Amino acid sequence: MYYKIGERIEEFEPSTFDDLPFQYIAVIGSDEWIKSNRKFDLEIEWDINVDSITSTGAEVQIDSLTGTFCIPSRDNISGPYHRFAFALNEKGIVFIDDEGFASKIIDKIAKTKKIVNPCLERFLYDFLESIIHRDYQIIEKFELKLDSMEDAILDGEAEESLKELSDIRSDIRSLRIHYAQLLDLSQELEENENEYFREDNERYFHLVCQRVQTLYDMTTSLSDHTAQIRDLSQAQIDLKQNKIMTVLTVVASIFMPLTLIAGWYGMNFVYMPEFQSPVAYPIVIGVCILIIVVSLIFFKRKKWL
Repeated sequence: MYYKIGERIEEFEPSTFDDLPFQYIAVIGSDEWIKSNRKFDLEIEWDINVDSITSTGAEVQIDSLTGTFCIPSRDNISGPYHRFAFALNEKGIVFIDDEGFASKIIDKIAKTKKIVNPCLERFLYDFLESIIHRDYQIIEKFELKLDSMEDAILDGEAEESLKELSDIRSDIRSLRIHYAQLLDLSQELEENENEYFREDNERYFHLVCQRVQTLYDMTTSLSDHTAQIRDLSQAQIDLKQNKIMTVLTVVASIFMPLTLIAGWYGMNFVYMPEFQSPVAYPIVIGVCILIIVVSLIFFKRKKWL
């Protein structure tokens, strides 16, 4: 797929990429890139394996700027990533994409955007903006979910919440890494080391940097929130365990003197005078009850029960 950058992004069929009167966008597969990359006049030998891409970033070459995208799916952040590469110079940009994800973004831009100042810089701004445009809502949903989980933990549902918290924390970490890499990419574009971009158009990349930085800060805050909720959940679990241990300690403390009495009179010595008294058994029962009552009153006053 080949597009020309004008007021609208429109498809065209180039006979050659030499001396085009406009900047272009190309989206090709990795096989086509290997066969015909020279026609784009990028002056690079780059054997890119799209499936092996693991991060988003850019690298300055002698006569071009190359880079990769590794984008988590917003519908399933923990699922497979969208992976593709790009190479650009002052004439245009080539996406190497076997999945077709870049084409979807470009088609969306072509349908929804009218560019007042047609240029490669503005297209890159729209492209990067399309990647992150839903993320504020996604982060807001995470915030609401974490608030709900915090309430659930305070209501005593810590174990169920911990399982879900682990998944949310993993998704937030993936987004945070993604934003950090996007921020590096945007800064590399803004630096304009090869001077492919007009100086007055570098503001587009600065805007992207600011928005990605905001998203990065928001995910950092969410990451801290998940840590706080995890600590709160652990505290609730510890509190439950402490209550259980307190009850067990109280029960053991009550039955210790009763066990002593049972052991003492269980020896059955012949000369124990209590055995000969008809009121000995009721007295022992009364003493045991008195011990239990006194113990319970003591523990209540100490607020151990």
